[in-house]
Amino acid sequence: MYEEPATARLVEAFANTVDVELGTDDLSRPEQLTDWLIGRHLLARPHRADPDDLALALRLRGGLRERLGVPVGDQPAAALLADADSALRELPLLATVGGAPPTTEPTVTADAGLTEDTALDATEGAGAGPVAPEAASVGGAGVGLVLVPAPGLSPVRRGLAAVAVAWSELVLAGDAARLKRCAEHECAWVFWDVSKNRSRRWCSMRVCGNRNKARRFAAKRAVASSPTTRPN
Repeated sequence: MYEEPATARLVEAFANTVDVELGTDDLSRPEQLTDWLIGRHLLARPHRADPDDLALALRLRGGLRERLGVPVGDQPAAALLADADSALRELPLLATVGGAPPTTEPTVTADAGLTEDTALDATEGAGAGPVAPEAASVGGAGVGLVLVPAPGLSPVRRGLAAVAVAWSELVLAGDAARLKRCAEHECAWVFWDVSKNRSRRWCSMRVCGNRNKARRFAAKRAVASSPTTRPN
């Protein structure tokens, strides 16, 4: 079994804030983005997302979801990838040998795994519980470089940059291909592939896999039962 790391869980949760099958979106309003970031311990009150922050988050999410369809054979929409690249340029990361750079505002810091560190409340300094990854090791153990959100980002955008950090670690570790968007397009749920050869294509073989196979079987039966058309 290939256990899903905390970085993958963060990217997966972000991508799955939209549910294609149910037609729901947990990031429809700025306050929902605020709640999501606080729920993931990537933002402390009283900071709040604004409409520009939400637009940035949706551009990043759209491109990530497109990229996660590549491992199952989907062709990504170039425009959505470009939008996500543009969003990432607004969420710059910094490679540092000493961890998070100094900042005048409270930050949420952690190593590449899920830790028991706490985020500081901006007004009271109270602990906010376990922290999702906001820093990623670069180049493997022993190299000494860490990716962190660049200084100067607003608290909300620092939280969004944590998603970029998590994705970067997955890419650098060679694990990004295990995070996939279900090949059943009516589902499109993002999942972590635990198979040894990374061959899984559906979030659930019992549900989406069987649904896909049933559709293909029905299509083959329709072709086989259709009358043969002779050329004139």
